[in-house]
Amino acid sequence: MNSALLLSGGMDSICIAFWKRPSHAITIDYGQLAAKAEIESAIQICNTLNIKHHILTISLGDLGSGDMAGKPFDGNAPASDWWPYRNQMLVTIAAMKAITIDVNQLIVGSVKTDSQHIDGTLSFVEKISTLLSFQEGNLEVIAPAIYMTTNELIKESKIPISLLFWAHSCHKAEIPCRQCRGCSKYFEVWQDILPDLNG
Repeated sequence: MNSALLLSGGMDSICIAFWKRPSHAITIDYGQLAAKAEIESAIQICNTLNIKHHILTISLGDLGSGDMAGKPFDGNAPASDWWPYRNQMLVTIAAMKAITIDVNQLIVGSVKTDSQHIDGTLSFVEKISTLLSFQEGNLEVIAPAIYMTTNELIKESKIPISLLFWAHSCHKAEIPCRQCRGCSKYFEVWQDILPDLNG
């Protein structure tokens, strides 16, 4: 199986990179404010794990709103960091690249807490996998951590903490703002796992 991971540079996708060791990783700059830091994080992980890394730049900034786009909050948005159909867009763009490098399995980093959004559910993953497998390339989409919390994924992956420090989760900036939903999750996870490390 020739696999590729959609690697954002956040905690979840970094853990999956270490755990599953895909042949390729794909990182996408679609106009999000933290793109540069996310890419740097992904580069460090891929270099360490010897994963072939592909960086794609797609200008979709005009379509985003809220924290990740640095624009006013959209009244239709279910959250403060919103690109309509974001995961569908990311999976589709990654699949467009994957098919050119003979990848037949695309791994996404959805975890249990992502299920608060439709595109973070197992049903979404199964539907988009069915759609992509129906088209050229017969590409399968999987989410191996979809029933795990981030803390559970960290333990399951056995990722060294030194690698986890590379994660970038801020939605607003290249340096953590400590105010957005991404930063809140990041620091909550560290608070939970530090006692285990010290024990």
